[in-house]
Amino acid sequence: MKAFAFTPVALLLGVIPWVSAATDSPKSLVAPTNHPLEFIDTSFENASPVWYEIASDGTVLVHLLYDHERSGPNRAAGHIHLRLHAKPGARLTLEFKNLDNVWNGVSGSVVRELKTVVVSEDGRQWKSVPTESLPENRVRLHVQMPGPRLYVARVEPYRLSDLERFLVAIRANRLAHISAIGKTVQGRELEIVRIGDPKAPYRIFVRARAHPWESGGNWVVEGLVHRLLQGDEEAGKYLERYCVYVMPLANKDGVALGRTRFNLQGKDLNRNWDKPADPHLAPENAALEKWLEKMMAAGHTPHLALELHNDGSGRLHISRPPVPHLDRHLKRMATLENLLRQHTWFTEGSTTAAFRNSGTLGEGWVQRYGIDAAVHEFNCNWIVGLDDYPSARHWKTYGENLATVFYEYLAAIRNGQ
Repeated sequence: MKAFAFTPVALLLGVIPWVSAATDSPKSLVAPTNHPLEFIDTSFENASPVWYEIASDGTVLVHLLYDHERSGPNRAAGHIHLRLHAKPGARLTLEFKNLDNVWNGVSGSVVRELKTVVVSEDGRQWKSVPTESLPENRVRLHVQMPGPRLYVARVEPYRLSDLERFLVAIRANRLAHISAIGKTVQGRELEIVRIGDPKAPYRIFVRARAHPWESGGNWVVEGLVHRLLQGDEEAGKYLERYCVYVMPLANKDGVALGRTRFNLQGKDLNRNWDKPADPHLAPENAALEKWLEKMMAAGHTPHLALELHNDGSGRLHISRPPVPHLDRHLKRMATLENLLRQHTWFTEGSTTAAFRNSGTLGEGWVQRYGIDAAVHEFNCNWIVGLDDYPSARHWKTYGENLATVFYEYLAAIRNGQ
């Protein structure tokens, strides 16, 4: 990954590094008397649940709260979305703690993937800045307050209100159809958005936001949908070949509450696809499963499914379950990868020949339903193919280009690839 450069925009915002007197060792605590930080506000939509304290050297210690998996040792903390209230011009040092995640029963850390954050004065216009990794699974961030308020987030946020804005914007378009398929644990409605004619020869399925912190997939979805609804000759050509079904926000409860990974019953919505979903513990997956099986019974099985995520590597995860059609599946996924390289800024490549991602939608739909599927991650720190920080704008562009990828991919499988 390229070394981070500090741009004039970052300097304008006051989000700049400086030599800190703080040490890398754990700090003693003091009462925040006369400290420039007034408050860390988490009262707004999609804010992270945290608690904080002030160290003796003035560092603000921000403790993230873990999501916990049901009936297992796994836990996750990595969603960051805060609003700092502080004196304008003040320089603050924040240290993020409680990053000791557990996955598949093995201790790990978010530190290796938490290389950048984004900041904003208004919660809408965001700029990326680097963080600093510290010993003992801690991450440090230096900011200078441009005014009395500053938002800090892991990646550019996408809230439930953003989804509603998006749905309102497309609802009147004759090529868009929005249907409710079920509800979340807390009763929020789950949507499937169809773009195009359901009688088109081919069908694509895309799901975003199974994990609440990973908002990049939402921006990709917006780019894809807007491209297909553009109304130009090329968009018409795409929709003559295929229609797209999108589940735009799978884990609505987690997004609303600023969680990191699991739904409110402690279930990972990108796991357990190797068996039927429990409608009580994972109603989000049960609703999608019911929708899919209804589609298949009507002869409308998707020809490709993509599950969109964020991580620190940005690879295409291709599982290799023991299925009779594995060779055909791998050949098609190789075609997909080549087309992503050709038509988008994707460069990171796919997973190795020994890779298994058991229980994911990408593997479960291949194994249970015979649908070619993959999990597509987007690097939350750096876009190698663009030599730039990630942003909603870049992810939207990626989604726009997926329209071409799908068109070429379906032509390839039609021709026997």
